[in-house]
Amino acid sequence: MSDEKSYLARVFIALKPTVNDPEGNTIAGALGSLGFSGVEGVRSGRYFQVRLTAKDKDKAQKQVDQMCSRLLANPVIETYTFEVEKA
Repeated sequence: MSDEKSYLARVFIALKPTVNDPEGNTIAGALGSLGFSGVEGVRSGRYFQVRLTAKDKDKAQKQVDQMCSRLLANPVIETYTFEVEKA
């Protein structure tokens, strides 16, 4: 029997502040045209849920960090954050 536990990672990917975000600009304009006058800006991004198994939370976090830096996010133009909890 494996001693690995199941974890759920919630990963948030966003463009770096210095990167132009045409999608966010379009959404901000659309919100303004719908009467949402208090919107000062919109930045678009992506969200992933990843289920994985690992011996402990620290190992799960290290795996998710590698997933983000190697595939899920483009480190040249994007930043990422994540949270890991037992599934």
